[in-house]
Amino acid sequence: MARPKTGLPAKENAPAAELGDSNGDRRERAASSMTAADRMLPSPAVDSPKAWTPILNRYREQSWIRSIAELAITAGLLALFWVVMLASLKVGYWLTLLLAIPTAGFLVRIFILQHDCGHGASFRRRATNDWVGRILGVFTLTPYDVWRRDHATHHAGTGNLERRGIGDLKTLTVREYVERSRFGKWVYRLYRHPAIIFGIGPAYVFILENRLPVGQMRRGWAPWVSTMATNAASAVIVVAMMWLVGVGPFLMVHLPVVLLASSIGVWLFYIQHQFEETQWDHEPDWSVQDAALHGSSHYDLPKILRWFTGNIGVHHVHHLCSRIPFYRLYEVIDDYPELAGAGRLTLLESLRCVRLTLWDEDRRRLISFREARTLA
Repeated sequence: MARPKTGLPAKENAPAAELGDSNGDRRERAASSMTAADRMLPSPAVDSPKAWTPILNRYREQSWIRSIAELAITAGLLALFWVVMLASLKVGYWLTLLLAIPTAGFLVRIFILQHDCGHGASFRRRATNDWVGRILGVFTLTPYDVWRRDHATHHAGTGNLERRGIGDLKTLTVREYVERSRFGKWVYRLYRHPAIIFGIGPAYVFILENRLPVGQMRRGWAPWVSTMATNAASAVIVVAMMWLVGVGPFLMVHLPVVLLASSIGVWLFYIQHQFEETQWDHEPDWSVQDAALHGSSHYDLPKILRWFTGNIGVHHVHHLCSRIPFYRLYEVIDDYPELAGAGRLTLLESLRCVRLTLWDEDRRRLISFREARTLA
């Protein structure tokens, strides 16, 4: 199925933008006095890689008051629901597990706030973003500095068939899959099984893999410092909480929250790029701008889920300009509704994407294992 024409351009988003720049900070301060009318620019009429740049850059202005308020509200609700879960143990564990659902949602939102810090989108100063991100990483069990660099690599190479494997889910082309041995095919099918991707995999990544910077040896001591500092701070908090409430109650409350939040987080990351009409290209035909617009979805969730997920469903806009604060992403959609249709997925439609496992280079879409068999 061919991708419907949106008439929408992509934008610049150089890898350096992931790490912040002083010129960008000056542009943000200059934009602080703009009214909504000043911010509006005519929608581009042609599909040009840089046509959205002057538009989206005007949404990069942060509000430190808003950023602190979002952080305080989310952290406060997470702590409140955690205490309520603890108290619910006296009523019945069924109630505790039920309360784990919204509590996990607050933890997911903490991760989104950490994510914005990694893009320099929460505060104007790079150091403020980084230190807030490191603190939040203690609670999300994610070594911030290691994650930030890997995530920047993901933004710089998403949709590029030559740059797969860093910060994304492993995806084979149909040809690569067919050329594998029977055992190799079995391993890939096992890896892509929903129980692995959304169950065992997230638990492994957040509880075990994040504890050691495996594969980061070439980068020197920095990944080890980030990882070990996060481990130490997390261990102090865990031991203190176990001493305060007891080992059993702590695990009964916190473990389901972490497991559920990690699965939700991986699902969000999956659906942001693993949908039928995403875009993958080889290096000569690939551009970061086209991949951002056509290779990232607009996960159009109900409003309550938008809040819990920090609007990360507006992922195509996020990839086009990663320094837009999460609380301003829907301003872009409201002001330029033509962007809403690009890569749009509803909650129901997203569930059908679980079966998509292979990139068909001929038909230029993701297909299922069953569809691949018909091509053999």
